[in-house]
Amino acid sequence: LSCEILRLLFKLTFLFFFFAFVFQEDAVEIRPIPDCPKEHTGERILVRCQAIKFEIDIEPIFATMALYDLKEKKKISENFYCDLNSEQFKNFLKPHTPHMDHSTLARSAIFSITYPSPDIFLVMKIDKVLQQGEISDCADPYVNLRESDSAKNKDKLDKLRAQAEAFCHRLGRYRMPFAWAAINVMEVISTAALDVTDSDSLKGGSAVKNDEDLLKYLADIKKTPQRRIKTIPGCIKLDMSPVHDTPMGCLSTELIPLIPVAEKNIRPIKEVLEFPSNEVYVPHNIYRNLIYVYPQRLNFVNRLTSARNITIKIQFMSGEDPSCSLPVKFSLSCSPNFLTSRAFHPPSPHRSPDFYEEVKLVLPARLTDRHHLLFTFYHISCQQKQNQSASCETLIGYSWLPILNSDRLQTGQFCLPIVLERLPLNYSLHTPEVQVPPVKWMESHKGLFNLEVQAVSSVHTQDNHLQRFFTLCHALEGGATFPVRVREEKIPENKLEHELKLSIISLSSSSLEPLVLFLYRVLDKLFTLIMQPMVIAGQTANLAQIAFESVVSIVNSLHSSQELVRDQQGRNSLLATYLYWVFRLPDPPRDVQSAGAAPATVGNMLLQSRVRSSSNPDIPAPSTSAEDAEVRNILAAKVLFHEELALQMVVSTGVCRENAYKYAWFFFELLVKSMAQHVSQLDKHNVPRRSRFSDRFKDDITTIVSVVTAEIGTILVKQQKLEQAEKVNISLAFFLYDLMSLMDRGFVFQLMSAKGVAMPTLISMRLEFLRILCSHEHYLNLSLFFSSPASAPASPCPSISSQSSGSCSFQEQQRILALFELSPEFKQQHYLTGLLLTELSAALDMESEGYDIFSKAINAIFSLLCSHDLDHRCIKTDVRAKVAALYLPLVGIIIDSTNYLDFTGNDTRFHSIKSTFIYIAPLLSVAMAIAGNPFNTNFLHKVYVSVSLLSCSQHGKSIATLPADTSRHLLVCFLWVMKNADRSLIQRWTVDMPPSQLNKLLELLTICVSCFEYRVSFKSQQAKLQLEEALLRGMGARGEMMKRTSELSEFQNLIKNLRWRKDLTQWRQTNDRQDKTKAELDQEALISGNLATETNLIVLDLLETIVQVRKCTVILTSENRLVVGGVLKVLLHSLTCNQSTTFLTHTFSTLRALVVKFGDLLFEEEAEQCADLCQKVLQYCSSPVDDNRSQACATLYLIMRYSYSNASNFSRVKMQVTMSLASLVGKSSDFQEEYLRRSLRTILAYAEEDTEMQSTQLPSNLNSILSDTVKMREFQEDPEMLMDLMYRIAKGYQTSPDLRLTWLQNMAEKHNDRKCYTESAMCLVHAAALVAEYLSMLEDHKYLPIGSVTFQNISSNVLEESAVSDDILSPDEDGVCSGRYFTENGLVGLLEQAAELFSNGGLYEAVNEVYKIIIPILEARRDFRKLASTHDKLQRAFDNIIQRGPKRMFGTYFRVGFYGAKFGDLDEREFIYKEPGITHLPEISHRLENFYCQCFGEDTLVMIKDSTPVDRRQLNPNKAYIQVTFVEPYFDDYEMKDRLTNFEKNFNLRRFMYTTPFTKSGRPRGELNEQFKRKTILTTMHAFPYVKTRINVIQKEEFDLTPIEVAIEDMQKKTRELAVATHREQPDAKMLQMLLQGSVGATVNQGPLEVAQVFLNEIPADPKLFRHHNKLRLCFKEFIMRCGEAVEKNKHLITSDQKEYQQELKKNYNRLRESLRPMLERKIPELYKPIIRPRLENR
Repeated sequence: LSCEILRLLFKLTFLFFFFAFVFQEDAVEIRPIPDCPKEHTGERILVRCQAIKFEIDIEPIFATMALYDLKEKKKISENFYCDLNSEQFKNFLKPHTPHMDHSTLARSAIFSITYPSPDIFLVMKIDKVLQQGEISDCADPYVNLRESDSAKNKDKLDKLRAQAEAFCHRLGRYRMPFAWAAINVMEVISTAALDVTDSDSLKGGSAVKNDEDLLKYLADIKKTPQRRIKTIPGCIKLDMSPVHDTPMGCLSTELIPLIPVAEKNIRPIKEVLEFPSNEVYVPHNIYRNLIYVYPQRLNFVNRLTSARNITIKIQFMSGEDPSCSLPVKFSLSCSPNFLTSRAFHPPSPHRSPDFYEEVKLVLPARLTDRHHLLFTFYHISCQQKQNQSASCETLIGYSWLPILNSDRLQTGQFCLPIVLERLPLNYSLHTPEVQVPPVKWMESHKGLFNLEVQAVSSVHTQDNHLQRFFTLCHALEGGATFPVRVREEKIPENKLEHELKLSIISLSSSSLEPLVLFLYRVLDKLFTLIMQPMVIAGQTANLAQIAFESVVSIVNSLHSSQELVRDQQGRNSLLATYLYWVFRLPDPPRDVQSAGAAPATVGNMLLQSRVRSSSNPDIPAPSTSAEDAEVRNILAAKVLFHEELALQMVVSTGVCRENAYKYAWFFFELLVKSMAQHVSQLDKHNVPRRSRFSDRFKDDITTIVSVVTAEIGTILVKQQKLEQAEKVNISLAFFLYDLMSLMDRGFVFQLMSAKGVAMPTLISMRLEFLRILCSHEHYLNLSLFFSSPASAPASPCPSISSQSSGSCSFQEQQRILALFELSPEFKQQHYLTGLLLTELSAALDMESEGYDIFSKAINAIFSLLCSHDLDHRCIKTDVRAKVAALYLPLVGIIIDSTNYLDFTGNDTRFHSIKSTFIYIAPLLSVAMAIAGNPFNTNFLHKVYVSVSLLSCSQHGKSIATLPADTSRHLLVCFLWVMKNADRSLIQRWTVDMPPSQLNKLLELLTICVSCFEYRVSFKSQQAKLQLEEALLRGMGARGEMMKRTSELSEFQNLIKNLRWRKDLTQWRQTNDRQDKTKAELDQEALISGNLATETNLIVLDLLETIVQVRKCTVILTSENRLVVGGVLKVLLHSLTCNQSTTFLTHTFSTLRALVVKFGDLLFEEEAEQCADLCQKVLQYCSSPVDDNRSQACATLYLIMRYSYSNASNFSRVKMQVTMSLASLVGKSSDFQEEYLRRSLRTILAYAEEDTEMQSTQLPSNLNSILSDTVKMREFQEDPEMLMDLMYRIAKGYQTSPDLRLTWLQNMAEKHNDRKCYTESAMCLVHAAALVAEYLSMLEDHKYLPIGSVTFQNISSNVLEESAVSDDILSPDEDGVCSGRYFTENGLVGLLEQAAELFSNGGLYEAVNEVYKIIIPILEARRDFRKLASTHDKLQRAFDNIIQRGPKRMFGTYFRVGFYGAKFGDLDEREFIYKEPGITHLPEISHRLENFYCQCFGEDTLVMIKDSTPVDRRQLNPNKAYIQVTFVEPYFDDYEMKDRLTNFEKNFNLRRFMYTTPFTKSGRPRGELNEQFKRKTILTTMHAFPYVKTRINVIQKEEFDLTPIEVAIEDMQKKTRELAVATHREQPDAKMLQMLLQGSVGATVNQGPLEVAQVFLNEIPADPKLFRHHNKLRLCFKEFIMRCGEAVEKNKHLITSDQKEYQQELKKNYNRLRESLRPMLERKIPELYKPIIRPRLENR
């Protein structure tokens, strides 16, 4: 109980708070919230104009900036005007600008670009005050003069300034173009050059007449940047930067402050309105009513007048009186905000001038026929003549343009005539194209003035269909008198209904952009028509149906458009935004009978217009007729929008019905929104849920749900459109979800049940449907309302007597077990939960659907429990217990799934444990045994073979592997239920659980430990150390989490509404990012560590719950013994995983309690687990964390103390502890020796205080083993020396088979790490021979090997394992040979792993020899399944031998000699090193040189380059020498008879040879007749391959070859090579030609011909050389024969282009043969004399 209380202090409340919620795609219950309606903006760029400078500064200049899109050939922004003039120059203009508004002082502008393009230019136009002369004349001073030459040009500059000042005073109102510059915006942004200085692009001198000319110039500049245009030297400095937030002092395009500031000294920033180059589909969200007027051209060519400097004054007039000019025109810089008129001057004096100005006007909200644009044309006199008046303007004429034409805003291109005299009366009522007789027109009423008008308005639609619809709706609402004028057509009242219907139908024909712009207003109008009854001309107008059809058509067109955005649920974003933010119920018609209230509805307005006098509307009408009363009754009937909408959905037909249900989400959300607004208007206290809506409406809803359900089936079956069906299914689910908040829940449940029956049998869609419904905020209330939690029994641990008395009846037991099953009663009580768990169970039982169904089902439960865990309503423990009781059947489902689901997923570590017995990783079980595998062999065989990848015997289905994330999601659900469920209920459940189920539960807990192991990838060792400090050391990170959890009030604010807004949870991360910061890594490690701790503590709680029930019993039954063993397995497995100090503290406490309570069971019946326990505990004794070491020391001492005092087999524990330490020392690479010594000192201190333990020598024995580790540490980087040391240690334990076996396994793992598979296999063969030796002493079975002798065919070295016999040591005495491997299973396991390693190493013949030992054992067991697998592996081994054949590469061998005192024991010792195949001499030389240079220093080590014998007297005693020589296996002639295959020539090798060339003179090389060769034969102590990769040389033999013997050997070698190359099955032409070139080539140095000439030209004088001479002659005869065969073979291999080469080879061969002929035919007579002279007999 004390352990349980301590764990409660450390456990956290929220399990899911640490779990990364990453499966956003499956989170269908998260309905995305649409963006709030806002004004459209593209990519925004802030441009600050900082300076405009020329070489001379003589007059004010004015800048205008705008964006142009060269690709689209259009201007894409309005103008921005900027004034950078000094105060001196501003004073020049004061007579014309009496005051300046603050908004006109802006020097910065925000431009918006919706469609970025590399062809977008920022164009700056620079103007100056109008003056006499051409632009080129005005620009000459700027080109020719310099301010820097002030002394030289002072008089000229003063004169120019005086002229400029005079022009400013007189003509300051007028501007003329001066220069322009262009900047490519995208180039600036892409190069991140925020400061732009353009010093050479101020073009001037030749004016840009209009935008067309400008775009041509820009195109030319882009094509040829160096194009010569007359430029004015100057500098423009701009600052460009992206804008994300609206800056302070920013003004909208209408000059409205967006962020008002009180200080007037802050210079404002203007937003520049964009004219997007393509359509923008964003509805109008702000009031904007602007028009832009662009004067383009005046045609005065035919007019005989001197008027050349022409200026246009533009006024916006509300009438014809001059006082009616409205101040609606936006001004330029440094002037008032709005002007009544604007004057413009053409770029150059001309009789047909072009204009390039832009006039921006704000339109009044209400326009009349009197509003018009008035244009006045003047001639400007630049120089005042003596007899001229003070005015510089001479009137030329007038023109005008009415703003409205048939109540529609006039936009587009116009060509207007010009009036020469005073304007006629009422001229504004008609267009200037209408000729009025008394008016005098210029050029006979011909169009002379071209202009363009563009509108940017949220008031005027610019679309015929929309304009007609809005006009008729306006008339219907009483806003117009009849007949209504629509363009050129007049519509009387009796035709209004017909025309309105036509306009409604034609709405879908509108262009997409204007329809989207006015979408919200269109929908509002249509919904008004649906809701309100209309009476037109005394007749009731049925507009609801046609309006609904129009809505459906618009919804369809918006969804069908490719340009419009949709969210992840397929909803059109514009419609979703409208429903969420904009829609409100149409205003209901006011009561007609309300006293004095003017009726507002359309019917009332029409009724009122009918009963009034037609001649005088102010005269009241007489009393109403019966027809009028009927109209009033119709209007008085209350129509609710949601009822009318539902009715229209029900009665719709044809295409309208199909599209309405295709996009049902829109109408569902529209219904819900209108219902919610209707409910908000009710008196909620007096109106219960059942009475909120009429029965007719409920019937309509039922019909709609059934129709949509059927529609889903139709889409799936007939149309085969799964995605569309899923979207409709989700829409229906959200509809029912919303109805649960508004309507009677019982009615909604009826809809669900009806829907569920007709639902198509697609489990994925049902899961999504239920997941959405279960995410409702009232789900828990509805589920828990019917729950009746079972009362737990009073005593969770009944005594024996109470059990025998039958107090716990069988019925009670079945009732408890039924709580964990998905029973029909549970489904009735908890409808939604039962449905969801049923679908989960069905999904886990499916085979064909794959991972998607698994993931959807599991993630649905995970999401639901996550919401419960983080729900502030479920903070209290009793509430959580009730919620957990709701999911108890989930526990049963998960436990049953362990039979046929692989929960490990991508967890290779755990997967390797499960696949041990199907031999995927052959060495792994040995490694796990060394490490202390929590599953012994039998357990693995029983549990995991049943769920192997091949078959599942219980269920007869193939295993389905869950992905790693999905496994974790399902298991965390299981752990959450176990954590929060009632403890007494869990105890009673485990008591009543059948043994098979309990085993599955323990297996599931083991899987939980593996799945939630702490795993974090560290980018640096420093980060790892810091996180270990945070997670493993006590309270650092955990304390932070505990502190965060304890602050409940803050946390409640944090998780408020997390239940419905999972996208806001703070632990949503993007875990797939690789560029994480240190803070993110720390946070990730913190969460992962706390999650691992919390989940493992839950597992520990459950284990203790299981064990506590067994503690209450006096006698342990066999069933309870198995349970305790299973619990111990789980605990041991948890110790193999990465754990926190917090969890380890509690685990060690639990282990100590188990030892005290069940010690006899552990030390007698669970011997293998006891060994594992010793291994794990001893491993933690070497931990660098103090708390872990102290806990492990206490546990280890308790194990030894208990086994000594309470158990009779202390020797077994002593041996197991000793073996565990040996395994730890030999295997672990990060073993901490110093910490282990501290732990052993602690144990010794315990023992010193315990008198009974002082007699045991165990602690001191452990210290002696540690001495070996010191040496091993020294040679960690020298693998050969390390293996030698481990070999000596294993040799030292020759009399201790358990320890020798452990060290052999350690060596096997080291070899395996280095990929030396053959040596690793040999270690296991030796281990198996050792096991066989002791099995032969214990058991006398014919099928078992007779000791190590049986293994001779595998390796002759194995006989050394027979050194220990029964006269030295007896098995099973004093704990000897009691390990798991000293059994038949252990022997088979070792041999099978050795066979797999031999196969990996390419020694397939050795595989056969190994299985020769295994097969008799398997046959004796009748294990036919294993026999089938064995023969299958043998077949693969033999197939590899056949397929690979001569291509197999075996080891390469080198002789390595060490010389020098610095090598210590290695001095003057020689070894044979085995290296991988195709290892070259430089490779091993560099490896040894690099290693020993690090040991001794580069100046100390010397590598001997040749293979001559080393003279120790010539060596420097202060240096270290290494000699490396390539050696080949050497065989005597009799051996070659038995070594026929390539394998036999590379296996079981003990003798090696290398050659050393020398001459008598001391040089290594000489002429052929003086070249000797020394052969050195080395014999090793053991045969290769062995348990290590280098073996001592124990014998050396040398013999020398004479020059003629050397020649014989060389010729024999050449002959053999030619024979092999010629007779190959698939000859290699290149290899054959290379050998021929070296044999018969004409220019071969020391070639065959020269050898023959040296040794065969003359018969030797020494008779001893006769036989060598003759042998060489015979070698040459065979050689020349092989050359002939090779030349003929090459003839058939060459291509057509090698014929000349073949002829040359043939010629050389014939020449060689003729040259050798006399020498080959010469025989030595003495060799052919008869040995015994024949005796002649007389006959």
